[in-house]
Amino acid sequence: MTAYLIVNFGGPRSLSEIEPFLSTLLTDRDVVRTKLPKVFNNYLFRRIAKKRSVKVAADYEMIGGKSPIYGDTEFVAEALRARLNAPVLTFHRYLPTTHAESLAAIEALDAEEIRVFPMFPQFTYATTGSIARLFKNKLSEKALNKLKWVKSYPSHPSFIEVTQQTIRSYLKEKNLKEEETLFFFSAHGVPQSFVDQGDLYAYECQLSYENVMKGFPHTESLLAYQSKFGPGEWLRPYTQEVCEQIEDYRKGRKNVLFIPISFTSDHIETLFEIEQDYLPIIRKQGVTPFRLPSLNRRPEWIEAIEEILKNYTPSSTSMLVRNTP
Repeated sequence: MTAYLIVNFGGPRSLSEIEPFLSTLLTDRDVVRTKLPKVFNNYLFRRIAKKRSVKVAADYEMIGGKSPIYGDTEFVAEALRARLNAPVLTFHRYLPTTHAESLAAIEALDAEEIRVFPMFPQFTYATTGSIARLFKNKLSEKALNKLKWVKSYPSHPSFIEVTQQTIRSYLKEKNLKEEETLFFFSAHGVPQSFVDQGDLYAYECQLSYENVMKGFPHTESLLAYQSKFGPGEWLRPYTQEVCEQIEDYRKGRKNVLFIPISFTSDHIETLFEIEQDYLPIIRKQGVTPFRLPSLNRRPEWIEAIEEILKNYTPSSTSMLVRNTP
């Protein structure tokens, strides 16, 4: 029997989960890489998480007091159980209170193979790679040997098609003409050093962007990176800087459509960051901005996941774990 495992970021389900969510995220050495000894690193970033959780609580309150990621992931898993007629488990990386139960459920699966589907279309060691490392450290060898990963799917026809469908439906809903709209693809950024060390993320974001745009020959478009955190150079161009210089990019188009190419579920980076930080910058320059919803719970997205799970080249857990010095 084949079983399935959907892995995702795991946003806070309530305001009280913000601090443990941020603490788990910021002490993940695949996400925040420092040369500090582990004990000092964790002490520092737990303090940062505690301080930052107070600030972002207000942001979460503006989007309903929680992140939709958890609910969306569970919804998708339930829908796939019915479609696949097989066990479909979930794992939420930065919700530490869910880990023990989830890991135990993976160990208990009576399956010859467990196909792992990351809700991250583009691979980076900071998302899919981090989950792979956690599994490598926490699961038994027997369970690890069953895991067959969908590493990524940046140009998989099913992912590209559902993204194009979502854009077309939104253009029709808002009565937007392709030739009057600048497509602004905004992906989550990572430090430039990650890419310099061999991470494929920027390449795969570009791959997704180029393939989606093959379906829209009558508009201008660009790809930028958002959510920079901390010092140092990150992938460019930065979304905020492009927003501030939108006149240099829109070429007479009166609308700008933000497309969250690396986000499959809406969360704080789309519902708050794009809505509250970026759209107002565009609006002040006399241009009308729109935000395309993520794939979320769309039936077509669930169908696409099923298709990707049937048509992929499997990777082992070890293949996805970053070598550390």
